[in-house]
Amino acid sequence: MRYAAIDIGSNAVRLLIADIIENNGSVSFKKNTLIRVPLRLGDDAFIQQHISDKKKSDLLKSMQAFRNLMDVYKVTDYLAYATSAMREAKNGEEVAAQIKEEAGIDLEIIHGSKEAKVIYASHADQNIDKSKNYLYVDVGGGSTELSLFSSGQIMASKSFNIGTIRILDNQDSEETWNEMKDFIREHTRGFKQLSGIGTGGNINKLYRLSEEENDAPMSFVKLKSLYTYLTSFSLKDRINVLGLNQDRADVIIPACEIYLTVMKNAGIKSIYVPRVGMVDGIIQLLIEKNL
Repeated sequence: MRYAAIDIGSNAVRLLIADIIENNGSVSFKKNTLIRVPLRLGDDAFIQQHISDKKKSDLLKSMQAFRNLMDVYKVTDYLAYATSAMREAKNGEEVAAQIKEEAGIDLEIIHGSKEAKVIYASHADQNIDKSKNYLYVDVGGGSTELSLFSSGQIMASKSFNIGTIRILDNQDSEETWNEMKDFIREHTRGFKQLSGIGTGGNINKLYRLSEEENDAPMSFVKLKSLYTYLTSFSLKDRINVLGLNQDRADVIIPACEIYLTVMKNAGIKSIYVPRVGMVDGIIQLLIEKNL
């Protein structure tokens, strides 16, 4: 069996095709193909509250390509979710209807609370001591999802309109930053030795740049020094000298700022980076749905 996950984010759209493995009653998956297209829907959605004809056309073409690939790979089930950008675009539902009609893909525009649940379903904590206390931090182009866990139980969860594309477009508000800081301080106050779990493309890239070994957590100090190092380069040099992808070289800076802010306000000294994201969570939901 093969399942597919489609994630329409504010920075990029992704397709993950996964092979489903059944072994002695347990079901897992192996990533077969992952495709990422940097469409930047957030540039339209956060400034104009509208997906432009150009972006809509690119999104439709991407979805038609994803549909064709799913057919070729003989995918047996899929889920397609859209997040922050499509949530805020006034024509989001209209675009979703067009995708259904022209690409044959059922697309659900999900709220921040469901987004946090999907990300948690990725089992980012499976190799981590569940008896400890963790703050999950997922940073996207349009929003940041925070979930506090203690002894494997969810204690609090919230989505905030703070994301990398939103910051680059100056569409983040001081009020929302303060709201996020208040939420962190209020809910983490009673927890000593809180660790972080970071998901999202940017933290994965930062982790690779940190050269940590054997899945060791990345320290706040290391992340801060990486931030200082990256900001010492111009955008052009982050692409040409450091070899970052064009669509990663700009967003990695605001992503760093969000993770550092969260860690500082929660008193987190180190963050685990399990290198999973939204698409992994979607595949996991498909496994649970089809059990």
